[in-house]
Amino acid sequence: MNITLLVSSMGSGGAERVAATLVNAWSERGDTVTLIATYSRKRPCFYALSEKVRFIHLADRVRKSRGGVAGYIERQFALRTLIRESRADVVISFLYNVNVASVLATMGQRVPLILCEHNDPSADGRPAFWNFATRIAYPHADAVTVLTENVVEPFRAMVPGVRHMTVMPNPLPPELFSQPAPAASADGRMRLVSFGRLHPQKNYGLLIDAFASIAQRFPQWDLTIWGEGAERAALQAKIDQLGLEERVFMPGVTNEPWLEMRRAQAFAMSSRFEGFGLALAESMALGVPAVAVDCPSGPRDITRGGEDALLVPPHDRDALADALARLLGDEALRADLARKGAQSIRERYAVNAILRIWDDLFARVGACTGNAQQPAAIGMQNHQRQVL
Repeated sequence: MNITLLVSSMGSGGAERVAATLVNAWSERGDTVTLIATYSRKRPCFYALSEKVRFIHLADRVRKSRGGVAGYIERQFALRTLIRESRADVVISFLYNVNVASVLATMGQRVPLILCEHNDPSADGRPAFWNFATRIAYPHADAVTVLTENVVEPFRAMVPGVRHMTVMPNPLPPELFSQPAPAASADGRMRLVSFGRLHPQKNYGLLIDAFASIAQRFPQWDLTIWGEGAERAALQAKIDQLGLEERVFMPGVTNEPWLEMRRAQAFAMSSRFEGFGLALAESMALGVPAVAVDCPSGPRDITRGGEDALLVPPHDRDALADALARLLGDEALRADLARKGAQSIRERYAVNAILRIWDDLFARVGACTGNAQQPAAIGMQNHQRQVL
């Protein structure tokens, strides 16, 4: 089957990581895969792609000097041409701005189109223009996917008229599951880590405040926040004000997130909202015990309602601090959550299980599935039910 996937760029974000995982898996099983980065400027690919994947920058097909409406129209025509050249049996698009462009670019091409939301549309604060644009465009797609069950009804209210809406979790790449067990700290320090953009969505101020309130009780523990973004200066000022310069670190983006996860003894996620919570799932898969804020959406699904990790109410510094104290102070609890979390995540989110859900969706929208595997196991189907 010919699969064409569109994404804005292939930077270090979670959606881009999912795109790389999917195109690599499809190409390795024998599908012909084209990955198109639609951003107006070329950017390097942060994640490794299989040599079997055809990776194209839309920027190579347009004049660099053109901007505004004329430039957008030129990019739309170039995207339309690329999709036609790819001879796609199905087109998949990631993120709402690319999704709207994909609807326009595929009109009249008679190719099934699947649009993928990678955040909680009811909570991500997207501009009013894009709310309007998605409301107009999405009903023209053959299917729309969301990451968790609790997003379905709010999003259906936002965008009525969608033909099919499916819960499609993020897959975890197979190489994640071959990583060694969590490594002990060589310097004797204990590490609590978090991964994500330094952005208000991630609510790192809450995490820093919660850690600050228990830091004296756990002098052997440090907090490291991996990521980059516009809130760096404000967060660093908070760290300095709390006198935690030697205990809380923000080293930037890492090219080896799984290695840094394995070096940690605990993971924390403090987000105001998520689409899925990929870093949470990855850390748990690696056997790192976790604390997560029960934000919309993702953590409740990933942790099975707090069964496989500690789950705390949103925006509650004291509750987060208490959960951190429980985890940091109880080695037996960490070992239990590490074991349960790793087993649960591996069973539910391994890439082959998620590909079977994709194959079911391909069949539903009329795409050719000559290389498709058998439908997902009953348990997975029940967990990720099709929403008609």
